[in-house]
Amino acid sequence: MDIGVTMFSTDYSMRIDDLAREVEARGFESLFVPEHTHIPTSRRSPFGGGAELPKEYWHTVDPFVGLMAAAAVTKKLKVGTGICLIIERDTIVTAKAAATLDMLSNGRFLFGIGAGWNAEEMENHGTDFKSRYRKMARVIPAPR
Repeated sequence: MDIGVTMFSTDYSMRIDDLAREVEARGFESLFVPEHTHIPTSRRSPFGGGAELPKEYWHTVDPFVGLMAAAAVTKKLKVGTGICLIIERDTIVTAKAAATLDMLSNGRFLFGIGAGWNAEEMENHGTDFKSRYRKMARVIPAPR
């Protein structure tokens, strides 16, 4: 069985490159980071974990930039999005970022995607909450 690590990489957490070195040195298979482009100040969406939304949701680093830093300082560690909010991104730009990260990491990128839970965040990207899964199904096939 392979075991990985997940962390909200933020401006106040352990640096993702330092974490990646330590995760690999301890024999873990992978390092995953979540994504939130932003958290709107006015929120209607309840946090699935109950209580208040944890502070780190407001401070996540860009997953592709952070994971590239992690991949650059490791040799075997797989790096992945857990998850990439694909419906909040431009499809072609995201495909290029993912392909670039995969190539520069020598095939160590694991692309986890999802539709998300924060309706206000989605709306700021032009996605209707109720149709988010349909949109995800449309944008997943790579453009040809």
